[in-house]
Amino acid sequence: MAQEPQEYIQQKVNPILENLVTQLLLERPEQLAPFMIKWLSQNSKTPAAAALTEGVNVLSELKLEMEKLQEEVRELEAQVEAKRGDKTGPLTAGSEAVDALQSMEESEDDEEVEDVVPPPALTSRGHRASVSAEAYGQWNPEKAFVAPVYEKSDEQKTRLANVLKESFLFSGLESPDIKIVIDAMQEKIVEKDTRLINQGEDGDCLYVVEEGQMNCYIRRQDGAEDMVKECTSGDAFGELALLYNCPRAASVQAAERSVLWELGRESFNNIVKKAAVAHRDQLEEFLLKVPLLKGMDAYERSSLCDALQPTSFAQGDVIVQQGDIGDVFYILQDGSATVSKVYVAGTPAKEVLKLGPGDYFGELALLKGEPRAASVIALTECKCYTLSRRTFNRLLGPLEEILRRNATKYD
Repeated sequence: MAQEPQEYIQQKVNPILENLVTQLLLERPEQLAPFMIKWLSQNSKTPAAAALTEGVNVLSELKLEMEKLQEEVRELEAQVEAKRGDKTGPLTAGSEAVDALQSMEESEDDEEVEDVVPPPALTSRGHRASVSAEAYGQWNPEKAFVAPVYEKSDEQKTRLANVLKESFLFSGLESPDIKIVIDAMQEKIVEKDTRLINQGEDGDCLYVVEEGQMNCYIRRQDGAEDMVKECTSGDAFGELALLYNCPRAASVQAAERSVLWELGRESFNNIVKKAAVAHRDQLEEFLLKVPLLKGMDAYERSSLCDALQPTSFAQGDVIVQQGDIGDVFYILQDGSATVSKVYVAGTPAKEVLKLGPGDYFGELALLKGEPRAASVIALTECKCYTLSRRTFNRLLGPLEEILRRNATKYD
């Protein structure tokens, strides 16, 4: 009998993903796909990868053998039909054999689909949390979730809210979800040199640092440890075990007395992860409606989703000031804004155009390396997505000609 899906994931898939994610976090390559392909090819002889490869090879061999048998049956059918002429139909026994082979193949395909659950997708962790959906089915039914509530003073809630604003992991949550997360967190004081997490152990929670410093270590083959990261105020750690349902990828020890906030697995999966998945789906749907980005393929659009940062402006805020040095590109998600320009020093600014959802601005300073060509002021409360200069050049570089052509709208 084939392995149960959950057992297959834990024993075969997770060890490979754990090592791959660790290398991604250590090296943070600009191009994820080539790095991952190269790493997998170089590490394909590990026990877990070898087992996985062996399983794929067995399936391939079975399918090839099935195809050969089908071809032999067809040849036999043709020979017998040629001898019988047109008086009789196709060979019954041959047809039954073909039907049996097709049934076996369909049965095998069905079993393959049921038994092999795709591993969680990996995305860049530069600015946004990686998101992986929990696998649910008969072996792992989804349960109704009620978030725990741990009593806190108003002062503690305010402190925690300020910390979460600085954490990339929680930056995409809406206010109601932030409130639920705050209620579900517990304060934890860790004294200096305390080993809070050990590499290889099962993980059932993550931590966010409010004060102090926690150092992350990865164990080498010779048993020695290398420090790979310092976690300070606003940083989160321990999330990989929750995202990928795998053992701890590193050990974490307190460099000094630290104040942490702990969030359990169930709360993380049902609040943070689900909200992040929903937010990403909404963002991809929005980007499909932006005329400028219609020429991007699915991979490019996905990369853009990982890089965009949300920001908000109140009515009357100056989003972009003419003459300032610009290093940010904006896409207006919600609200309206006006673009105005001073053509002669000392004269009033003239409105050039109005902007609405799906419009973009701020690209001229990035394309030409010049100061902002116009000012942009929020007419209503505005929600925007932003790209830094470096990310703009990497992701939207192929659109430079379109951007330059559209630049006449400011004239």
